[in-house]
Amino acid sequence: MPAEPIRYFDRHGRTVQTERIYGEKWLRFAYENPAGRFFVWALARRAFFSRWYGWRMSLGARDDSENSIGQLVRMLCGGGDSSQLILPFITKYEMDVDEFAKSAFDFKTFNEFFYRALKPTARPIAAGDRVAVLPADGRHLAFENADATPGYYVKGQKFSVAELLGDAALPKKFADGSILISRLCPVDYHRFHFPVAGTPNESRLINGWLYSVSPVALRRNLRYLVENKREVTLVESVEFGTVAIIEVGATNVGSIRQSYVPGRAVAKGDEKGFFAFGGSCVITLFQRGRIRLDADLLASSADSIEVYAKMGDRLGEAL
Repeated sequence: MPAEPIRYFDRHGRTVQTERIYGEKWLRFAYENPAGRFFVWALARRAFFSRWYGWRMSLGARDDSENSIGQLVRMLCGGGDSSQLILPFITKYEMDVDEFAKSAFDFKTFNEFFYRALKPTARPIAAGDRVAVLPADGRHLAFENADATPGYYVKGQKFSVAELLGDAALPKKFADGSILISRLCPVDYHRFHFPVAGTPNESRLINGWLYSVSPVALRRNLRYLVENKREVTLVESVEFGTVAIIEVGATNVGSIRQSYVPGRAVAKGDEKGFFAFGGSCVITLFQRGRIRLDADLLASSADSIEVYAKMGDRLGEAL
Protein backbone atom coordinates (compact mmCIF):
# COMPACT_ATOMS: atom_id res chain seq x y z
CA MET A 1 0.00 0.00 0.00
CA PRO A 2 1.58 3.36 -1.04
CA ALA A 3 2.35 5.86 1.70
CA GLU A 4 -0.27 8.58 2.09
CA PRO A 5 1.18 11.95 1.00
CA ILE A 6 0.96 15.03 3.22
CA ARG A 7 -0.74 17.89 1.40
CA TYR A 8 -1.19 21.49 2.45
CA PHE A 9 -2.60 24.70 0.99
CA ASP A 10 0.00 27.36 0.18
CA ARG A 11 -1.59 30.65 1.22
CA HIS A 12 0.81 32.74 -0.87
CA GLY A 13 0.73 30.67 -4.05
CA ARG A 14 -2.97 29.73 -3.63
CA THR A 15 -2.20 26.14 -4.60
CA VAL A 16 -2.29 22.72 -2.93
CA GLN A 17 1.21 21.32 -2.48
CA THR A 18 2.66 17.96 -1.43
CA GLU A 19 5.11 18.26 1.44
CA ARG A 20 8.70 17.18 0.95
CA ILE A 21 9.19 15.38 4.25
CA TYR A 22 12.59 15.70 5.88
CA GLY A 23 13.75 12.18 6.84
CA GLU A 24 10.61 10.62 5.34
CA LYS A 25 11.93 7.05 5.18
CA TRP A 26 12.91 7.15 8.85
CA LEU A 27 9.59 8.72 9.90
CA ARG A 28 7.46 6.23 8.03
CA PHE A 29 9.49 3.32 9.39
CA ALA A 30 9.29 4.72 12.92
CA TYR A 31 5.53 5.36 12.99
CA GLU A 32 4.05 3.03 10.36
CA ASN A 33 6.07 -0.14 11.01
CA PRO A 34 5.73 -2.29 14.18
CA ALA A 35 9.52 -2.61 14.55
CA GLY A 36 9.90 1.13 14.08
CA ARG A 37 7.23 1.89 16.67
CA PHE A 38 9.11 -0.27 19.16
CA PHE A 39 12.28 1.73 18.45
CA VAL A 40 10.35 4.98 19.07
CA TRP A 41 8.94 3.62 22.34
CA ALA A 42 12.30 2.31 23.53
CA LEU A 43 14.60 5.08 22.36
CA ALA A 44 13.55 7.92 20.03
CA ARG A 45 10.93 9.50 22.32
CA ARG A 46 13.40 9.82 25.18
CA ALA A 47 15.23 13.06 25.99
CA PHE A 48 18.75 11.59 25.86
CA PHE A 49 18.26 10.54 22.23
CA SER A 50 17.34 14.09 21.19
CA ARG A 51 20.12 15.56 23.33
CA TRP A 52 22.62 13.27 21.59
CA TYR A 53 21.35 14.28 18.14
CA GLY A 54 21.29 17.95 19.13
CA TRP A 55 24.90 17.60 20.31
CA ARG A 56 25.89 16.21 16.91
CA MET A 57 24.19 19.13 15.14
CA SER A 58 26.11 21.56 17.38
CA LEU A 59 29.56 20.23 16.53
CA GLY A 60 31.82 22.44 14.47
CA ALA A 61 35.14 21.71 12.83
CA ARG A 62 37.85 20.11 14.96
CA ASP A 63 40.60 22.43 16.12
CA ASP A 64 43.99 21.98 17.78
CA SER A 65 42.58 22.99 21.18
CA GLU A 66 40.27 19.96 21.38
CA ASN A 67 41.75 17.47 23.83
CA SER A 68 42.10 13.75 23.25
CA ILE A 69 39.02 12.92 25.33
CA GLY A 70 36.92 15.26 23.22
CA GLN A 71 38.25 13.66 20.04
CA LEU A 72 37.49 10.19 21.42
CA VAL A 73 33.92 11.20 22.27
CA ARG A 74 33.45 12.55 18.74
CA MET A 75 34.71 9.30 17.24
CA LEU A 76 32.60 7.01 19.45
CA CYS A 77 29.43 9.06 19.02
CA GLY A 78 29.74 9.61 15.28
CA GLY A 79 30.37 13.34 15.64
CA GLY A 80 31.68 15.26 12.66
CA ASP A 81 31.65 18.87 11.50
CA SER A 82 27.91 19.59 11.27
CA SER A 83 28.51 22.81 9.31
CA GLN A 84 29.24 20.62 6.27
CA LEU A 85 25.51 19.77 6.16
CA ILE A 86 24.37 23.37 5.68
CA LEU A 87 24.94 24.04 1.98
CA PRO A 88 23.55 20.67 0.79
CA PHE A 89 20.46 21.30 2.96
CA ILE A 90 19.97 24.79 1.49
CA THR A 91 20.32 23.42 -2.03
CA LYS A 92 18.03 20.43 -1.56
CA TYR A 93 15.19 22.48 -0.08
CA GLU A 94 15.72 25.54 -2.33
CA MET A 95 15.94 27.95 0.59
CA ASP A 96 16.00 31.72 0.07
CA VAL A 97 19.40 32.74 1.44
CA ASP A 98 18.62 36.42 0.83
CA GLU A 99 16.35 36.26 3.90
CA PHE A 100 19.16 35.25 6.25
CA ALA A 101 20.51 37.88 8.62
CA LYS A 102 24.04 36.65 7.86
CA SER A 103 25.74 34.65 5.13
CA ALA A 104 25.23 30.89 5.00
CA PHE A 105 29.03 30.58 5.05
CA ASP A 106 29.24 32.25 8.47
CA PHE A 107 27.39 29.57 10.46
CA LYS A 108 29.83 27.43 12.44
CA THR A 109 27.39 24.54 13.12
CA PHE A 110 24.19 23.18 11.62
CA ASN A 111 22.26 24.03 14.77
CA GLU A 112 23.40 27.66 14.55
CA PHE A 113 22.09 27.71 10.98
CA PHE A 114 18.89 25.93 12.01
CA TYR A 115 17.77 28.62 14.49
CA ARG A 116 19.13 31.45 12.33
CA ALA A 117 17.74 34.96 12.52
CA LEU A 118 16.26 36.64 9.44
CA LYS A 119 16.55 40.18 8.15
CA PRO A 120 13.94 42.48 9.73
CA THR A 121 12.30 43.00 6.34
CA ALA A 122 11.95 39.26 5.64
CA ARG A 123 8.76 38.85 7.70
CA PRO A 124 6.47 41.91 7.49
CA ILE A 125 3.99 42.09 10.38
CA ALA A 126 0.33 42.53 9.36
CA ALA A 127 -0.80 46.01 10.39
CA GLY A 128 -3.58 46.93 12.81
CA ASP A 129 -3.84 46.92 16.60
CA ARG A 130 -6.82 44.57 16.41
CA VAL A 131 -5.14 42.13 13.99
CA ALA A 132 -3.39 39.02 15.38
CA VAL A 133 -0.61 37.37 13.38
CA LEU A 134 0.78 33.88 12.94
CA PRO A 135 3.48 33.22 15.54
CA ALA A 136 5.74 31.11 13.30
CA ASP A 137 6.47 29.96 9.79
CA GLY A 138 4.85 26.63 9.06
CA ARG A 139 1.71 24.72 8.30
CA HIS A 140 -1.31 25.86 10.29
CA LEU A 141 -4.67 24.50 11.43
CA ALA A 142 -7.18 26.89 13.02
CA PHE A 143 -10.55 26.26 14.66
CA GLU A 144 -13.03 28.70 16.21
CA ASN A 145 -13.96 26.31 19.01
CA ALA A 146 -11.26 23.92 20.21
CA ASP A 147 -13.79 21.95 22.26
CA ALA A 148 -16.40 21.52 19.52
CA THR A 149 -14.23 20.62 16.51
CA PRO A 150 -14.63 16.95 15.43
CA GLY A 151 -10.88 16.48 14.99
CA TYR A 152 -7.62 18.06 13.92
CA TYR A 153 -5.33 16.09 11.60
CA VAL A 154 -7.83 13.22 11.43
CA LYS A 155 -11.57 13.34 12.06
CA GLY A 156 -12.32 11.95 15.49
CA GLN A 157 -8.83 12.63 16.85
CA LYS A 158 -8.46 15.54 19.24
CA PHE A 159 -7.16 16.40 22.68
CA SER A 160 -8.59 18.41 25.55
CA VAL A 161 -7.41 21.90 26.41
CA ALA A 162 -6.95 20.71 30.01
CA GLU A 163 -4.48 18.03 28.88
CA LEU A 164 -2.61 20.52 26.72
CA LEU A 165 -2.25 23.15 29.45
CA GLY A 166 -1.53 20.72 32.28
CA ASP A 167 -3.29 23.00 34.76
CA ALA A 168 -6.49 22.50 36.73
CA ALA A 169 -7.70 26.12 36.59
CA LEU A 170 -6.68 27.39 33.14
CA PRO A 171 -9.02 25.22 31.03
CA LYS A 172 -12.04 27.15 32.35
CA LYS A 173 -10.47 30.36 31.07
CA PHE A 174 -10.17 28.93 27.56
CA ALA A 175 -13.40 26.88 27.43
CA ASP A 176 -14.90 26.97 23.91
CA GLY A 177 -12.04 29.23 22.82
CA SER A 178 -10.20 29.31 19.49
CA ILE A 179 -7.07 27.30 18.71
CA LEU A 180 -4.22 27.60 16.23
CA ILE A 181 -1.80 24.68 15.68
CA SER A 182 1.38 25.79 13.89
CA ARG A 183 3.62 22.91 12.77
CA LEU A 184 7.22 23.73 11.90
CA CYS A 185 9.20 21.43 9.61
CA PRO A 186 13.02 21.23 9.82
CA VAL A 187 13.23 23.38 6.65
CA ASP A 188 11.28 26.25 8.25
CA TYR A 189 12.47 29.37 10.06
CA HIS A 190 12.59 28.16 13.68
CA ARG A 191 12.12 31.28 15.75
CA PHE A 192 8.67 31.88 17.23
CA HIS A 193 7.09 35.26 17.91
CA PHE A 194 4.23 36.90 19.81
CA PRO A 195 0.95 36.85 17.83
CA VAL A 196 -0.44 39.83 19.77
CA ALA A 197 0.83 42.79 21.76
CA GLY A 198 0.63 42.46 25.53
CA THR A 199 2.49 41.49 28.68
CA PRO A 200 3.74 37.88 28.95
CA ASN A 201 4.29 35.99 32.18
CA GLU A 202 7.10 33.55 32.83
CA SER A 203 6.85 30.35 30.80
CA ARG A 204 5.93 27.15 32.63
CA LEU A 205 7.66 23.90 31.70
CA ILE A 206 5.66 20.67 31.41
CA ASN A 207 8.05 17.75 31.06
CA GLY A 208 7.14 14.94 28.69
CA TRP A 209 8.27 12.69 25.87
CA LEU A 210 9.71 13.80 22.53
CA TYR A 211 7.64 12.10 19.84
CA SER A 212 7.64 13.41 16.28
CA VAL A 213 4.99 16.05 15.45
CA SER A 214 4.94 15.26 11.74
CA PRO A 215 1.49 14.29 10.41
CA VAL A 216 3.04 10.88 9.72
CA ALA A 217 3.08 10.48 13.51
CA LEU A 218 0.09 12.65 14.46
CA ARG A 219 -2.32 10.88 12.13
CA ARG A 220 -1.55 7.75 14.08
CA ASN A 221 -1.69 9.33 17.54
CA LEU A 222 -2.63 12.99 18.01
CA ARG A 223 -2.02 12.64 21.74
CA TYR A 224 1.71 13.09 21.12
CA LEU A 225 0.97 16.85 21.29
CA VAL A 226 -0.17 16.56 24.92
CA GLU A 227 2.36 13.88 25.90
CA ASN A 228 5.42 15.78 24.62
CA LYS A 229 7.52 18.26 26.57
CA ARG A 230 6.08 21.77 26.26
CA GLU A 231 6.22 25.28 27.68
CA VAL A 232 3.16 27.44 28.40
CA THR A 233 3.18 31.25 28.44
CA LEU A 234 0.18 33.51 29.13
CA VAL A 235 0.02 36.94 27.49
CA GLU A 236 -2.36 39.61 28.80
CA SER A 237 -3.57 41.66 25.83
CA VAL A 238 -5.86 44.70 25.79
CA GLU A 239 -7.47 43.65 22.50
CA PHE A 240 -7.49 39.85 22.86
CA GLY A 241 -7.73 39.16 26.60
CA THR A 242 -5.58 36.29 27.87
CA VAL A 243 -3.74 34.41 25.13
CA ALA A 244 -1.90 31.12 25.81
CA ILE A 245 1.16 30.24 23.73
CA ILE A 246 2.42 26.66 24.01
CA GLU A 247 5.69 25.53 22.43
CA VAL A 248 5.79 21.77 21.92
CA GLY A 249 9.09 19.90 21.68
CA ALA A 250 9.60 16.89 19.43
CA THR A 251 12.12 14.22 18.45
CA ASN A 252 15.58 15.73 17.86
CA VAL A 253 14.56 19.13 19.22
CA GLY A 254 17.54 19.98 21.40
CA SER A 255 15.64 22.54 23.43
CA ILE A 256 12.97 25.22 23.59
CA ARG A 257 14.74 28.50 24.31
CA GLN A 258 12.87 31.61 25.48
CA SER A 259 14.43 35.00 24.67
CA TYR A 260 11.75 37.40 25.96
CA VAL A 261 11.71 39.08 29.39
CA PRO A 262 8.72 38.01 31.55
CA GLY A 263 6.64 40.97 32.72
CA ARG A 264 7.96 43.32 30.03
CA ALA A 265 5.41 44.49 27.44
CA VAL A 266 5.91 43.15 23.91
CA ALA A 267 4.74 44.30 20.51
CA LYS A 268 2.98 42.05 18.06
CA GLY A 269 5.61 40.14 16.07
CA ASP A 270 8.38 40.51 18.67
CA GLU A 271 10.59 37.44 18.96
CA LYS A 272 9.64 35.12 21.83
CA GLY A 273 12.25 32.38 21.44
CA PHE A 274 13.50 29.59 19.20
CA PHE A 275 13.75 25.83 18.80
CA ALA A 276 17.08 24.06 18.39
CA PHE A 277 17.33 21.28 15.79
CA GLY A 278 14.23 19.32 14.80
CA GLY A 279 10.60 19.67 13.78
CA SER A 280 8.38 21.30 16.37
CA CYS A 281 5.03 22.96 17.02
CA VAL A 282 3.49 26.11 18.50
CA ILE A 283 -0.12 26.05 19.73
CA THR A 284 -1.98 29.31 20.42
CA LEU A 285 -5.21 29.50 22.44
CA PHE A 286 -7.65 32.43 22.57
CA GLN A 287 -10.55 32.92 24.95
CA ARG A 288 -14.06 32.50 23.63
CA GLY A 289 -15.38 35.47 21.68
CA ARG A 290 -12.05 37.34 21.52
CA ILE A 291 -10.95 36.64 17.91
CA ARG A 292 -12.46 36.11 14.47
CA LEU A 293 -10.06 33.77 12.67
CA ASP A 294 -9.44 34.41 8.96
CA ALA A 295 -11.81 32.56 6.63
CA ASP A 296 -9.18 30.80 4.52
CA LEU A 297 -7.59 29.24 7.61
CA LEU A 298 -10.96 28.00 8.85
CA ALA A 299 -12.05 26.62 5.46
CA SER A 300 -8.93 24.51 4.92
CA SER A 301 -8.76 23.39 8.54
CA ALA A 302 -12.34 22.12 8.38
CA ASP A 303 -11.07 19.62 5.80
CA SER A 304 -7.99 18.80 7.94
CA ILE A 305 -5.73 20.51 5.37
CA GLU A 306 -2.99 22.68 6.82
CA VAL A 307 -2.33 26.17 5.44
CA TYR A 308 1.28 27.11 4.78
CA ALA A 309 1.95 30.72 5.74
CA LYS A 310 4.68 32.75 7.41
CA MET A 311 5.22 34.46 10.71
CA GLY A 312 3.63 37.91 10.68
CA ASP A 313 0.86 36.96 8.23
CA ARG A 314 -2.71 37.60 9.35
CA LEU A 315 -4.34 35.16 11.76
CA GLY A 316 -7.53 37.01 12.57
CA GLU A 317 -9.10 40.09 14.12
CA ALA A 318 -10.24 40.97 17.63
CA LEU A 319 -13.99 40.90 18.27
